[in-house]
Amino acid sequence: MQFHPWNPRKPERPRPGMLPEVQSLAADARVHRIFDWFARNERRIAEFQMSITGVPAPPFAEQVRAAWLGEQLSPLGLELSGDAAGNLLALRKGQQADAPVIALSAHLDTVFPAATPIAVRRQDSRLFGPGISDNGAGLAALWALAAAFAECGVVTASPLLFVGNTGEEGEGNLRGMRHLYRTQLGSALPDLLPAPKIAALVAIDGAGVDNIIALALGSRRFEVVIEGPGGHSWSDYGTPNPIVAAAAAIHELARLVLPEHPRTTVNVGTIAGGTSVNAIPERVTFRVDVRSSDARRLKEVEQHLRRMVADACTEAAGSSPLRLAHQVLLVGERPAGELAEDSRLLTALRAVDAQLGIGSELMRASTDANIPLSLNLEAVTLGGGGRGGGAHTLHEWFDCAGREQALRRLALLTLLLAGFPAADDSPPDSSRPDFSQKDPL
Repeated sequence: MQFHPWNPRKPERPRPGMLPEVQSLAADARVHRIFDWFARNERRIAEFQMSITGVPAPPFAEQVRAAWLGEQLSPLGLELSGDAAGNLLALRKGQQADAPVIALSAHLDTVFPAATPIAVRRQDSRLFGPGISDNGAGLAALWALAAAFAECGVVTASPLLFVGNTGEEGEGNLRGMRHLYRTQLGSALPDLLPAPKIAALVAIDGAGVDNIIALALGSRRFEVVIEGPGGHSWSDYGTPNPIVAAAAAIHELARLVLPEHPRTTVNVGTIAGGTSVNAIPERVTFRVDVRSSDARRLKEVEQHLRRMVADACTEAAGSSPLRLAHQVLLVGERPAGELAEDSRLLTALRAVDAQLGIGSELMRASTDANIPLSLNLEAVTLGGGGRGGGAHTLHEWFDCAGREQALRRLALLTLLLAGFPAADDSPPDSSRPDFSQKDPL
């Protein structure tokens, strides 16, 4: 998603205990081969990114893109499956078959409706097209990791689960990630497959390499519906007007004093209703987005919103015997949470960043990681490298320059978390698939 990070914490020094492990990994000849794969195959990664961006994935209709991604992952020695939420799951087996997986995910969906024209093009190192960065960059990084591990013959101790997940954007309400963690959430959505046991989740979303999204920004989204009998602006004058009530409620909501610590925000994003300038409308709706790092603040603002709408409807009716009906419907919720400072995932990531010379910052945003973080489980969201801009517009762009550093970061982190058993420095088996000369697309 297009997120605007807030409340950065200064980078902290990694715990000394993780540094030797990272240094040992970085010196491993097998890891050098993985890094070399990233350098040699940037053109192919960019071609993949352009191709998958050209496959539409409008809200609640990600299945075509999921199928296309499955076709690209199929030759890489992965076990493919899907679940009831439309997630694409690709398992790379580890030496410890029953161990919890290290999951790497990238969301499939975009914000663009089905009729949106998708014209993808390249100019020098820049790629252009709606969704090319969010989340073409994340999906390209996901494929690059899977392809590099396949060609280089990577075998980790714990299994790896590559996930193309659904429902990250907008009203998708993180449905793919909710289903992935359905056991912990007690989800009732039926599924023939058992939920995977996940030790840690690394969500790859958008561009960049210097942020660590480990603080989940909570949000609640509401649709307010106000209805009345309606009528003619002249002959039915005095009939309660839903738009007047909505305007009064929005005015009061805008005057609400919100705390700066923890930071809490309220936004009215859409309003709709009425049929004619000379008609009293029968119905009006508006949508409200409330965000905070503190779940208690979200509940407080919700209580204020419900009271303000009720009071506004009563005031708009005045002395009329007619009344306005209203509803405040919860249409989306993203829970807040934080990754513990001493977690293995955060400690490992800081050690990797120190090894690669990345000056990363801990940030707060709303991403797929919200679900596991709200459950006190280990998760982060990281960028897929390069630079991006114009997200959620038809003029979105992604600059491939610098992508390799992010891929190195993701690879080192994955190997550190999953375990990379010692082996000799012999070259990869010639029977393994070679992606350097033929196009997997």
